[in-house]
Amino acid sequence: MSFEILSELKSPEQLKGMTGAQKVQLADEIREALLTIVEDRAAHFASNLGVVELCIALHSVFDFSKDRLIWDTGHQIYPHKLVTGRFPEIQTIRRRGGLMGYPNPVESDYDLFVTGHAGSSVSTVLGLKAADDLLFTEENRRSVAVIGDGALPSGIVFEAMNNAAGLEKDLLVILNDNKMGICPRVGGIASYLDKARVAPFYNGMKRDVSWLLNKLPVVGEPMEHMLGQFKEALKTFFHGGMLFEEMGFRYIGPVDGHDIESLQRYLTMVRDVKGPVLLHVFTDKGHGFEPAQQDPVKFHTPAPFCRDENNEIVPVNADSSVAYTNIVSDAIYEAMKKDERVCVLTAAMCAGNKLGKIRGDFAERFFDTGICEGHAVAFAGGMAKSGMRPIVDIYSTFLQRSFDQIFQEVALQNLPVIFCMDRAGLCGPDGPTHHGVFDNSYMRIFPNMVVMAPGDELDIQPMLDFALTLDGPSSLRYPKTNAEQVEREVAAVELGRSEVISWGTDGNILACGALLPDAVKAAEKLTDSGLSVGVVNARFVKPVDEEVIRKAVQTGFVITVEENAHNGGFGSAVLEAANRIGAATDRIRVLAIPDEFVEHGGRGELLASLGLDAEGICTAARDLAAETADSEPSASVA
Repeated sequence: MSFEILSELKSPEQLKGMTGAQKVQLADEIREALLTIVEDRAAHFASNLGVVELCIALHSVFDFSKDRLIWDTGHQIYPHKLVTGRFPEIQTIRRRGGLMGYPNPVESDYDLFVTGHAGSSVSTVLGLKAADDLLFTEENRRSVAVIGDGALPSGIVFEAMNNAAGLEKDLLVILNDNKMGICPRVGGIASYLDKARVAPFYNGMKRDVSWLLNKLPVVGEPMEHMLGQFKEALKTFFHGGMLFEEMGFRYIGPVDGHDIESLQRYLTMVRDVKGPVLLHVFTDKGHGFEPAQQDPVKFHTPAPFCRDENNEIVPVNADSSVAYTNIVSDAIYEAMKKDERVCVLTAAMCAGNKLGKIRGDFAERFFDTGICEGHAVAFAGGMAKSGMRPIVDIYSTFLQRSFDQIFQEVALQNLPVIFCMDRAGLCGPDGPTHHGVFDNSYMRIFPNMVVMAPGDELDIQPMLDFALTLDGPSSLRYPKTNAEQVEREVAAVELGRSEVISWGTDGNILACGALLPDAVKAAEKLTDSGLSVGVVNARFVKPVDEEVIRKAVQTGFVITVEENAHNGGFGSAVLEAANRIGAATDRIRVLAIPDEFVEHGGRGELLASLGLDAEGICTAARDLAAETADSEPSASVA
């Protein structure tokens, strides 16, 4: 397909001069461009297919060179990038040095925030509107948030809507209702929106209907009963917007989200309405590509594929390797078979965390809270208090949203909740919103918390089984990558005890987590070049193994390696332990994620760029060995 319109689209201002037919053609071209992206990389797909017409309509009606637009979660940003002149660079998306798969202000003035976590759009748009009203008094800058139904139950959304109604700000919230998050939506809000799908058009008439009903005279008990039934029937008939109307928003909808002309009419209608407005738009995730529309979960971020001459799906370079996520899911499954107290909670990530089999076989002990991480953790605290053994299975970067609940509802109560932190470390092409590089730092500060990091696949089942024996909270982290094994006789997991793979006479590498295989490779290379370097599988970030740290410092140089932020992580824990035992720290080097947000790219290339692969570890070891080759240890261990 030739990109006749898309290739000439330099600015969304050009949309205002297009005919309806040209915009329909543009929608087709955008979908074709999206298909070319997924031919050679994993990328968000179904969500982008679903917002093509909405994106075109928004940019046709508003002028976002001055008006404000926030795409909640941000993974449906690809059509927006194409409409705002980034078609020439679109094939670089999710590659290191190329376009980010989320909004990025560095790329374009049309991107206002880097958004990768759900639910914050209404808050940020309200903040933008409040500031614009103060700073641009001569100009009415309009503010629009596009939020999905999967993100709607996030507590922060209702906090923001409550605040917006109280401030009476001119704000447009577009509810992109496609019946999905990554997985099908769950909970009471989901049921409410399902009812709205069968309700007729509703445009905020509820207040007028209520006024009329309350003015009708009551003529005896039968009439009162009849009018009561009539009132309830009208409430049901106009069900679609009642929740939002009661919250102070003018509700408009539902609207067909794939009809550009209809969308433009409604957007034009609500553009200048005073006060907060919610426009309810129905879309189909995966729209325009039948396989994605039929299975939006599979095609949320599909493995690379192309189409053959019969338009059939053909996988490209299919990888049969098993990921750490699968290994952990299998370990949880086995634990649930053994102990009926074990249950699993996740926050709209059943598919991402590979929990489908658990949901199917242990439905009564599987809980999906929706995108409500703080609630999930507090929920788990309540379950643990009553005697269950809850496992909270959430991405590392998303678990950050529940920091206060980890503190108060779990750690402070010293409850046996286990946190399985998926996507710990560098999350590859998803970039800085998804890199789980802070969990070693934020989990180890809590009293009572035991913090673990499996060195390889062989650590996972024993480590999870060990966590289930603890009387207090614990966590274990694992990356988004294929599982690896370090050949050895695996030592039993004991609290605060590391596993010595080998001892070196020149120095030792203390590897924390899934960089253990790289540490072993580095040690082998160094040994081949004449340096005797050992490897320790740290296993525990808290408590650390002070006995092994003492011996390692006595032996030679020490390098700590972790896929976590430098500040406050495992390396910091080792330095703190060395200080406690009176050991010298001048020959300890910490290799970790630097104090900066790391760009998107392949995990392997990012690790290499940060000196955290085998070669980078070798370089650090050689430099440290050269610095200390002619010196004795600067202090003895007390």
